[in-house]
Amino acid sequence: MTGIQAARAAAEIRDELGEEVELENGHYGEFKVFVDGREVVSAGALAFLGVLPSVDDVRDAVAAALPGSEG
Repeated sequence: MTGIQAARAAAEIRDELGEEVELENGHYGEFKVFVDGREVVSAGALAFLGVLPSVDDVRDAVAAALPGSEG
């Protein structure tokens, strides 16, 4: 995700899930999302090509990984 896309995903997670979000810069072509230290989204090698998960996919993965979810 671009910085703008990452910020949008973070804002959506804050607004819709009420969770705090911390953004960290990674290496070029790296995109990973962690919940409580556990990786829940990774774009893998496709991130290097600019193929990234949507904001909705990121939000859904985070929601499913939160304690108390049924995911």
